Amino acid sequence: MSENTHHITPYRTLGIILLILLSLTFVTIEITSIHLGALTVTAALLIAGVKGFLVLSYFMHLKHESLLLRILVALVFVLFALIVLITFIDYAYRT
Repeated sequence: MSENTHHITPYRTLGIILLILLSLTFVTIEITSIHLGALTVTAALLIAGVKGFLVLSYFMHLKHESLLLRILVALVFVLFALIVLITFIDYAYRT
């Protein structure tokens, strides 16, 4: 068994991450008001991916977990990206 240790993230770091998440939320809202065509959805999904990464890393303490768990979460992100890519390809080739 692995050693059970506690990792305490300082409140200052959590506050900074919270401000970054709020800023990215407002950026996502502002992107929808700019007409970028299909890139609007792409940009919003990229920002959502970054926000998800920050939540997983800092608030769910994934950066302190084992390598296997981090690889599994990364595979979920890859699967998500593939599903989004397949959806965009399907949308682009509809008649």
